[in-house]
Amino acid sequence: MKNIVTISLLVVLMLFGGMVNGQKFGHINSQELLASMPESDSAQAAIQKMAEDYELQLEEMQVELNKKYDDYLKNRERYTDLIRQTKESEIADMNDRIQQFQAIAQQELENQRNELLRPILEKANNAVKAVAEENGFIYVFDLSLGNPLYFSDESVDILPMVKEKLGLQPLRIFQQFIHQSRQEGLRILPGQPTAHMVMKLFNQVK
Repeated sequence: MKNIVTISLLVVLMLFGGMVNGQKFGHINSQELLASMPESDSAQAAIQKMAEDYELQLEEMQVELNKKYDDYLKNRERYTDLIRQTKESEIADMNDRIQQFQAIAQQELENQRNELLRPILEKANNAVKAVAEENGFIYVFDLSLGNPLYFSDESVDILPMVKEKLGLQPLRIFQQFIHQSRQEGLRILPGQPTAHMVMKLFNQVK
C-alpha cells in the first residue's frame, strides 16, 4: 500500500500471575498486518483524496499569486505610489493566505489520518491481544518497530492467527485463487461453481 502513513502497533504485553511452565513468546509484523486489512486501503484512499484536493487548491492559489506578481513587475514603473503600494499589499496578503492554508491543510490531514486509522489500529490491537490470550503467549513483539538482535525459532509468528481472527485468511485465499486462475487463462463467470476449487486451494495452503 503506497503512501501509506507509517503506523506501528503497540507491543502487546501479556503477563500472567506467578511463574508459568512452558512460557510462549510470539512476534508479529504490524505493518504487514495493517497492510492486509481492507480498511487500511479505504482509509489511505480517503486521506490521499483529501491531500490531492488540498494540493489542487494550493496550486490554484499559487498560480494566482504568480500572475499578480508578474503583472506587478511588468507594470510597476507606471504605477502611482498608491497603486504600487496597493498591489504590493495584495501580493503580501495573498502570500500570507497561502502559508496559512498550507498550515491548516497539514493539520486537517493529520487529524483526518488519526481519525480514520484509530479504529483500524484498535481493531488490530484487539485481535493481537485476543490471539495472545487464547494461545497463552506472555509476550508478543512487534517486528516492525525494529530488527531484534536475536530471534529464536521458538518464537511463534502469530500473524496468520491474527489474520484468521480478523477474517482475512479466506479473502487472501480467494485472491490467490483469482490470481492463479488468471495466470492459467481461466475466466470466472457469474454463477460458476468456484467454492469447491477455493476450498481445494484452501486445503493446499493450510
